[in-house]
Amino acid sequence: MTASLSAAQSAAYQRDGILFPLRVMPQSEAGIGLAQFEALEARDGGTLSDRTNEKCHLLLPWLSDLIRDPAILDAVETFLGPNLLCWASGFIAKKPADGRYVSWHQDSTYWSLSSPEVLTAWVAMTPSTPESGCMQVIPGTHTRDQLPHRETFAEANLLSRGQEIAVSVDPEQAVNVCLRPGEMSLHHVRIVHGSGANRSPRPRVGFAIRYIPTHVRQTNLRATAMLVRGVDEYHHFEPEPVPTADFAPEAVAFHAHAVDLHMSSVYAPRPPKDATDADA
Repeated sequence: MTASLSAAQSAAYQRDGILFPLRVMPQSEAGIGLAQFEALEARDGGTLSDRTNEKCHLLLPWLSDLIRDPAILDAVETFLGPNLLCWASGFIAKKPADGRYVSWHQDSTYWSLSSPEVLTAWVAMTPSTPESGCMQVIPGTHTRDQLPHRETFAEANLLSRGQEIAVSVDPEQAVNVCLRPGEMSLHHVRIVHGSGANRSPRPRVGFAIRYIPTHVRQTNLRATAMLVRGVDEYHHFEPEPVPTADFAPEAVAFHAHAVDLHMSSVYAPRPPKDATDADA
């Protein structure tokens, strides 16, 4: 439902590093997506496991379809060009009153990608509001280089290492990224962002999709990625197959392989100087 972006929208993203809200699907379809997410949680015992959630577009055709939805890709192509890979995907969920939060950080800190030409589409399955712990961003910070981070490993932090910006962040500059179900935001890999706890009585659920142009490569190993638009003339990544059925045996096997590679790259101990996991 989102066609090509207007000149004003494109300029706003280039200036701010964030663009929202953009309608992807009707609210009723987002409700179906939420029900499918809840079924996935139930399958994992009530809370989605980290491994199931990592690159879950490899396991479920409806998510494989979502990452290739023209309503998303038409907007992403505006900034990354016509040849696009999905590098990663996963749900970002906060249960009511569980105290989980995301510290101020840049996504680029541990991703080991060769360029900051990386964009996340964050698709809301439920309302994302200040009360429910919506993403907050500091507009314009995407123009800064990679900032130093410290690792806190705080238990309530949704980020894997509890990483946070090791320089001061002025919360007065923060903008709330409020979304209705079926809307999305687009944000740059280097924008400073975070989110507070969910203080609402309902879960807050979004689906984050990480896109890169095909010329971007993984700097520390050859991982996997799915071609979602155009052609891949570079072949920096092992191609990912489209799943034919929910948890098809061949899909489960490839997903295990892909997640092992992804985690070996993203979670490898090293100085954080390349272009993570939870995304507010």
